[in-house]
Amino acid sequence: MEQFAKWFIDFFQKLLRDIGDFFVQIFDAVYKLFYPNIKSYIYDFKSASATFSSTEMILAVLAIVIVVLLFLGLLFLIFILLRKYIRFTKEEKTKDELFHEISNLNSQLAVLLDGKNASVALGNEDLGFDTSSGVTSPRQKESRKLEKGRFVKLVRVDEKYRYSILPTKMTEKNQIGLQELVNRFIHYSGSELGLFYDKKTISTFFAGMAASKILILEGISGTGKTSLPYAMGKFFSNPASIISVQPSWRNRTEMLGYLNEFTKKFNETEFLKVLYEATYRTDVNFIVLDEMNLARIEYYFADFLSMLEMPNPNEWLIDLVPDQISSDPIHLEDGKLKISQNIWFVGTANKDDSTFTITDKVYDRASSISMNRKSDDIGYDPTDSVVMSFDYLDKLFKDAQQEFEISPEIMDSLYKLDMFISEKFEIAFGNRVMKQIRTFIPVYIACGQDELEALDYLVSRKVIRKFETLNLPFLQTELEELEILFDKLFGKDKFAESRKMLDSFSKML
Repeated sequence: MEQFAKWFIDFFQKLLRDIGDFFVQIFDAVYKLFYPNIKSYIYDFKSASATFSSTEMILAVLAIVIVVLLFLGLLFLIFILLRKYIRFTKEEKTKDELFHEISNLNSQLAVLLDGKNASVALGNEDLGFDTSSGVTSPRQKESRKLEKGRFVKLVRVDEKYRYSILPTKMTEKNQIGLQELVNRFIHYSGSELGLFYDKKTISTFFAGMAASKILILEGISGTGKTSLPYAMGKFFSNPASIISVQPSWRNRTEMLGYLNEFTKKFNETEFLKVLYEATYRTDVNFIVLDEMNLARIEYYFADFLSMLEMPNPNEWLIDLVPDQISSDPIHLEDGKLKISQNIWFVGTANKDDSTFTITDKVYDRASSISMNRKSDDIGYDPTDSVVMSFDYLDKLFKDAQQEFEISPEIMDSLYKLDMFISEKFEIAFGNRVMKQIRTFIPVYIACGQDELEALDYLVSRKVIRKFETLNLPFLQTELEELEILFDKLFGKDKFAESRKMLDSFSKML
């Protein structure tokens, strides 16, 4: 014990000396800055200024004033920052205390309501009423309304997930690349669901997911347009939500719901519930708008068309209610719902007399996929579904953009094609289309497909499709020149999709 006591006393004395030396050095540094150094500055100035001319003296005084002002400004800035930090810390502490107090009050209110309901039930029993029949008094109904709040379905989602984000637990066998992901989906869909798709269609789907949050599957009936996102949901172990679009949809309230000013309840839709539930998930989510062109897309889906183009996902906010109350769902902020990045909106579209034409505003913002033929059953191996987080899939897309950057030759040909079409047909590719091209093509290549094939698909869907609105009978010469340019830039047997679309326009003349 003697040795320990001696060591501890020596250690404690040395620690006190070191702490004392630390503060002495700080005070010494401050003293040297403000007393000896300032005397030295004054002495140096007197010595140097003895030979100054009047102009030099003025400049010297100005320089000293500027330096002093800069020093004072720096001190003032430090003071302001410290004050802001202290105020921010105080405000955050106050907010935490308020939230804690609100939580306690809600708990106390729940206890009181339970006690009140029990008393009412006991009184009913005393009066001979059957409380097991489910009949409640008007006051009981009102108290239940207060407990539920104005968002009944969304609060149930909070309770379902117990107010916690659900993590996606990936195993090593699910950490695969895009090419294997395509192959596994094709075999899973064929063997487990009896739905058959070719590699080109599925590669286009994944590349479309990378390029846009909105996908449009269009074509003749019976080619598996609705089945594809359904199968994707099953494959990613998170079933897709299929929302049937109604011809009566004229605005966003048909899809999202609205606050009833009379009942003070929000009329929640299934679409809104699915949107909200995605905020609790970290995997891949699909919302299918089945037969989306039964109503005008740019009317009921306008908010999403504009919002999903914002480069900052933190700005993907949908206004639901003008204010926030304590009983609202916890993922609402100031009456707004933030749209999660892990959602893709997949619309199916038929072209017949009962549907509306999909406008350029929608096409330009979406990845459209043409599905006009069914794939055959060529035999598929039994394959399991995957469990994959959004972050992992997003990383696959970003890695593909770095690894399979578009070749300079393709970019040069694309530039020449853009110049020709802009000059002859007055249709430009535009920044939005160019951005999608730079994202779509590398992912399409990473899925095991051809670079030129990807460019052809995008040019046909994004640019050549717009020729339909032109007065083509007066542009026969320009159309022939465009086909010659295809031969020159890409080869005689290449760009089949664009040529096919041009031929279909020629047959309509």
